[in-house]
Amino acid sequence: MSLETAKPISKLQIYAVQILFAVSISVGYQGVSFDGVDDAQKWLLIIARYTVYLYLIRGTGVLVALSHNAFRFKQPLNFHKLYRQHQKDWLIFAGALATLVFRKQKVFGPDFVFLFAAKLVTDYTEMEKQSKTVTYGTGMACSFFEGYLTHVIPSDGHRFVGFAENIRVFEQNEGVVFPVKRLFIVVTKSLYCPPDLKLFNKDRPGLSYIEACKSLEDVMKDVAGVKNRTYRNSAYKIHRANKPPVYLAVECATPIHTLHLVLKNRTLYDELDGIDEAEVVRDFTGMLRSIIAKSPECQNRCEIVYYDNTDPDQNLADVLLDKIRELQPDFEDIIRGEAN
Repeated sequence: MSLETAKPISKLQIYAVQILFAVSISVGYQGVSFDGVDDAQKWLLIIARYTVYLYLIRGTGVLVALSHNAFRFKQPLNFHKLYRQHQKDWLIFAGALATLVFRKQKVFGPDFVFLFAAKLVTDYTEMEKQSKTVTYGTGMACSFFEGYLTHVIPSDGHRFVGFAENIRVFEQNEGVVFPVKRLFIVVTKSLYCPPDLKLFNKDRPGLSYIEACKSLEDVMKDVAGVKNRTYRNSAYKIHRANKPPVYLAVECATPIHTLHLVLKNRTLYDELDGIDEAEVVRDFTGMLRSIIAKSPECQNRCEIVYYDNTDPDQNLADVLLDKIRELQPDFEDIIRGEAN
């Protein structure tokens, strides 16, 4: 069998071997006896007790992580979602606990403390390994940066003049001004990314709304065997009541759009079942901000904008205007100066 066709051992295969190993030890160990009903019930209660122990120990770690996220990101604990994601675990825990209660057994004993301490000792050696694990959102951010932003933001010194200069060319050709010459990258809470950002407009009188303009000049590059691959950024303008429009370059984060499509077809991607969308978005935005801040070519050229498109009171045009105002407080003067 070649290396390309060889399949790694599955979790089910590992689990089966571990069961055989446990059975072998049980059979070979003279202190284990299943001669009668009482012996079988005794070992059933022991297994039930240690099952409760292990789930409680695991649950403390999950509770700490959830509480941290709830406090840091101001998100309430979604117990319904938590149950749905770990339904089998809840059922096994409840069954083991019910067995102890029904047989009038103590749930806790002194061995719980010893098992907890031993688990903490073994977990300590795994902390460094886990910290190096690349999460789904982190990988998406790295791929988005290297596979897209590095092609549309910095100048290649040859065919592409760079994002900032591309905006200046657009301004000269169209007679408009971009108060902030950055690429605004919208990350939505629901992961949904429409083909046109105008679909995020709210149909209410007097409310600002966004409209697509011409695209910036195409970026042509030879990438990974693809000749003259085309990259394109879109220009939009925000219409405001009794004020001149505000121009900007803005688009949704395509990896978020891809993830949304993946999760719509869960039957094709069993490995992603139970994925935490909010966690992926946090990892993606956090890692992407970190990469951009460390990149001399891209820092101050990209701006990530989080948009809660599930909130009926939030309007993307106003969210973008708030971000522009934050980055360029005198943007109104810049627009008026160009208009005059």
